[in-house]
Amino acid sequence: MQPIPLAERMRPNQLDDVVGQQHLIGNGAVLRNAIESGNIMSMIFWGPPGVGKTTLANIIARTLKRPFFGLSAINSGVKEIREVIEKTNAHDLFASKVRPILFIDEIHRFNKSQQDALLGVVEKGTVTLIGATTENPSFEVNAALLSRCQVYILQHLQQQDLELLLKQAFERDAWLASQQVTIKENEALLKLSGGDARKLLNVLEIVVSGIENRGDKNITNELVENIVQQKMALYDKSGEQHYDIISAFIKSMRGSDPNAAVYYLARMLEGGEDPLFIARRMLILASEDIGMANPTALVIANNVYTAVHAIGMPEARIILSHGALYLATSPKSNSAYMAIENALRLVRETGDAPVPLHLRNAPTKLMKDINYGKEYKYAHSYENNFTDLEFLPASITGTTLYQPGKNQRENEISGNLRNLWKEKYGY
Repeated sequence: MQPIPLAERMRPNQLDDVVGQQHLIGNGAVLRNAIESGNIMSMIFWGPPGVGKTTLANIIARTLKRPFFGLSAINSGVKEIREVIEKTNAHDLFASKVRPILFIDEIHRFNKSQQDALLGVVEKGTVTLIGATTENPSFEVNAALLSRCQVYILQHLQQQDLELLLKQAFERDAWLASQQVTIKENEALLKLSGGDARKLLNVLEIVVSGIENRGDKNITNELVENIVQQKMALYDKSGEQHYDIISAFIKSMRGSDPNAAVYYLARMLEGGEDPLFIARRMLILASEDIGMANPTALVIANNVYTAVHAIGMPEARIILSHGALYLATSPKSNSAYMAIENALRLVRETGDAPVPLHLRNAPTKLMKDINYGKEYKYAHSYENNFTDLEFLPASITGTTLYQPGKNQRENEISGNLRNLWKEKYGY
């Protein structure tokens, strides 16, 4: 294996060499037109990993002959932002008549104060900001900063794009061409890439290195899977291992093991995982796996997310630990998850069943005349704020979609529902 990764050696230097994203950089496309006119504004590239966000930022700077300054939000704070802004300010704008490009990779990892530190230079036009994010910028980028940027959405690479990348790699990379390997089957390579160009080339390099001294130089699906299973986690921390560890983290909390949960949390933080990504997954678990057994879990998880977003690393590690331990030690129930799954399945099977007349809104006289809302009974007018009224469409009356789980809180819920609805729903 070469000292510089194949993915880096294959990084394009001009627009015409970029694979994919033709909706942005194809002939006549909006971003290409902006680059070719030299009239670009600050922008944010939003898209999955390995689709060309960093590459496009470098190409823009090279094409427009602009000074390029880069930061990664993984290991940068306000101090580093100010330092790089001072460097851009030191650039002789009047002599060169060009604005430097400031590239922020994974800009969604910056908290509010860090993003605010960028506002001044973007607003004044001192620099052209290019941010890259895998998360929806509407949620992860300050509104003030977002309003000053054009958002471009990058897409997963399609099969034909990935196949073209493989072909180009063998044509353009001297080391790869010298190995004299033949791709007999490419399905495993494409599947493992997940539409990520960098991951595809990483996997290819791992496989070719694995057979470098073998007599048989044919790449098959079985060969790819065997080699990658042994080596991928060590080579690409942001690839397979990323998904394996977040999976282990979620399953440890679901399985009520606080020790394993905090261990996998540490693994992710040590590996540079986005703390907000972790917090979002905890939010999902709070409803999917705890839900009605402890509704406060969702409140705690949401507060964890808010606090992590406000504080940032390294202190956010404590908040994430607090949240993970709370969720892992909480009683579990997937009844909320199963209820909506059952309801969605029923809707697909039964279609748009008519809403009972007594539940319909009646804003006009005609609607009242045809009995819209006529038989509706206001629950608070009855004892215990309840009256036995039909709420489901007639065709599915009595269908039980929510089944309380077997835990202390939902046992109480079951008893209450049984008292209210008698035998109707089988509680």
